Amino acid sequence: MSPAVHPERGGARADGRRPDQLRQVELERDFTKFAPGSVLVRMGRTAVLCTASFSEEPPRWLRGSGKGWVTAEYSMLPGSSPERVEREATRGRQSGRTQEIQRLIGRSLRAVTDLSILVEQQVTLDCDVLQADGGTRTASIVGAWVALHDACSRMMAAGRLTAHPVREGCAAVSVGIVHGTPMLDLAYVEDSGAEVDMNVVMTSSGGLVEVQGTAEGLPFHRHELDQMLALAESGIGELLKVQAGIVAVPPPGRDPRGAPGRG
Repeated sequence: MSPAVHPERGGARADGRRPDQLRQVELERDFTKFAPGSVLVRMGRTAVLCTASFSEEPPRWLRGSGKGWVTAEYSMLPGSSPERVEREATRGRQSGRTQEIQRLIGRSLRAVTDLSILVEQQVTLDCDVLQADGGTRTASIVGAWVALHDACSRMMAAGRLTAHPVREGCAAVSVGIVHGTPMLDLAYVEDSGAEVDMNVVMTSSGGLVEVQGTAEGLPFHRHELDQMLALAESGIGELLKVQAGIVAVPPPGRDPRGAPGRG
C-alpha cells in the first residue's frame, strides 16, 4: 500500500476498495463499427462511449498552416443519472460544465499529438456518458486516447497519414480527500461528500497536463496535495498500462472513413 495513504483515518470505502485502489477498468475496442476509432470505457459503474472521427475541414484559423487539430465534444445522455438529464440541444446551448469538460479532453489529447502530421485534418473525439457514477471526465480521457490512437493507426495504414501523430500515452484519474483520507478514483458517493476533489491528467513520460483541485470546505495543505498527486500518479500508471496493452495490437483493418447507414 502507498505510504501516502492512511486508511485508519477513514475506514473502508463503500465498495470495499483500498484508498489507493482503482475501480475495475474495462476498455471495449471498436464498440461501434463506423467511426475509425471507438471505445466503450467502464470505470466501476461509470460508462462512456468515446469515438474518434476525421474531417478534412480544419478550424478556419488553421487553414493554410499545414497543421491539423484535435477537439472534443462531451455530453451526458438521458438516463445516465438517477434523474433524467435533459439534452442540451433542446435548450439550444451547452452548460458551462460541458464546455469545461470538452475543453479539458481536447487539451489533454492535443498535448500528446503531433498536429503537424495531421496536415489540416481535424479529429473530433465524441465522449457520450451512458452511465455516470463519478469520474466521467477522467474516464473520457482514458477512452478517447485509445479511440484517437486507433483512428490514427487506421488512417496511417490506409496511407492517409505519413506517420503516427500520437507521441505518447495520456490518462487521467480523480483523487480526493474523503473523511480525512486521501483516496484514488472517487465514485459519486465519495465525490459528492469529499473535502477535496481533484482531477489529474498525465502523460506516459510523467508530464502533468492538468491538475484541477478544489477544497469543498477547509483549505488543504501542501503535504495533502503531494499525497493526492502520488495517488494519481500511481493510478494513472495502471491506466496507461491498460491502454498500452490494447494498442500494442493494431486495430483490425477496415476503411477508416467508414460508410455509415442512414436511418
